[in-house]
Amino acid sequence: MTKKIKITMMGAGSTVFTRNVLGDVMCTPALQNCEIALYDIDETRLAESFRLISTLNKNINENRAEIHSYLGVENRKEALRDATFVVNAIQVGGYEPCTVIDFEIPKKYGIRQTIADTLGIGGIMRALRTIPVLEEFAKDMGEVCPETLFLNYTNPMAMLTGYMNRYTKIKTVGLCHSVQVCSDCLLSSLGMEDKKEGRKELIAGINHMAWLLSLQDKDGNDLYPEIRRRAKEKNASEKHHDMVRFDYIDKLGYYCTESSEHNSEYNPFYIKSRYPELIEEFNIPLDEYPRRCISQIEGWKKTSEELLSDPTISHTRSNEYASYIMEAVVTNKPFSIGGNVLNTGHLIEDFPEQACVEVPCLVNGTGIHPTYVGSLPPVLAAMNMTNINTQLLTIEAAHTRRKEDILRAIMLEPHTAAELSIADMKKMMEELIEAHGPYMSMYQ
Repeated sequence: MTKKIKITMMGAGSTVFTRNVLGDVMCTPALQNCEIALYDIDETRLAESFRLISTLNKNINENRAEIHSYLGVENRKEALRDATFVVNAIQVGGYEPCTVIDFEIPKKYGIRQTIADTLGIGGIMRALRTIPVLEEFAKDMGEVCPETLFLNYTNPMAMLTGYMNRYTKIKTVGLCHSVQVCSDCLLSSLGMEDKKEGRKELIAGINHMAWLLSLQDKDGNDLYPEIRRRAKEKNASEKHHDMVRFDYIDKLGYYCTESSEHNSEYNPFYIKSRYPELIEEFNIPLDEYPRRCISQIEGWKKTSEELLSDPTISHTRSNEYASYIMEAVVTNKPFSIGGNVLNTGHLIEDFPEQACVEVPCLVNGTGIHPTYVGSLPPVLAAMNMTNINTQLLTIEAAHTRRKEDILRAIMLEPHTAAELSIADMKKMMEELIEAHGPYMSMYQ
């Protein structure tokens, strides 16, 4: 008898994202008869997601999926039991108190941030409070679904995925939205829509700073010369939302996967207290993530009412990787993704094997198979290494639970190091750890 596919959604209270992933599952014939386990620690949000996914199951899947919800840590192991796939979308500490703390305390020390979920002092703190929770997940999975494939969508992607692959036995791949939309968005923003169809690309690097290494049209013509010309001209002539990445094209020669608001804080170049005019020059949205959180919280009541009150709600399969990965594993029909994996065997020659890299991966019935990329252009490898250094040191700190290791990660973080003395870094760290309370009480 064929074992029934079970998909467990961790952080299922992220209702819109849960709808996208599980709606995709219900649009995929090979997955439609699965068991779905929804897990969260928020009773209200879990109930909302259960109601929405049940409606979708009725409307687009003829009630073929079997859906259960599991509330709280005491039911977590049952949610995970016998899972074929586990999708992770948790946020430890939420907007309040943790995101607010990550922005407001560094601001007192002169550190301004935009998103603070991947690098910077905010990214470090987010990793350090999330990894202990993932350790508990891994412990449970080791007992009740040791062969599962863990699909991580939670940031900071490289630190969390790197930790899971290095310090647990759970097979993990990190998935981001930015790879599959990178070249499409670039060509649209430069008025080169006619070059999209049949284009060929290579993207590799690290999460949120993976590089569009090559881009050719359907006939094999190199599109970069025209991209470089148009990007420089656009930055010189108008204010727009992607000025930092277009400046990357000018200064480094290549475009990268994640947005300008993200990349403005991954380096020491653009947010500088001695050069406040750069904020206006590059149109950098400081405190952008808190604004988004406030907007989403305020808008959620209306959004949830619309979603939950619509008995005819439907779904069209999205470009999220999760369902395509599951389908490839279940059917053994290969599919290609941009995945976050360990740099085992030096997939990217320039980086240590312990680094978490974002590279093309083949997925089939035997799992995730990363591809060898080779060496990057030296300046791109150097940019990535400034981030990898912090990622590896943060992972080390999460493993040792020692504050002195946290400080070392902060010392090597590019933006923070460009602004603060080591003494102030330590004071800021202590204040952040104390403010986060039980979320970081394990660090001594």
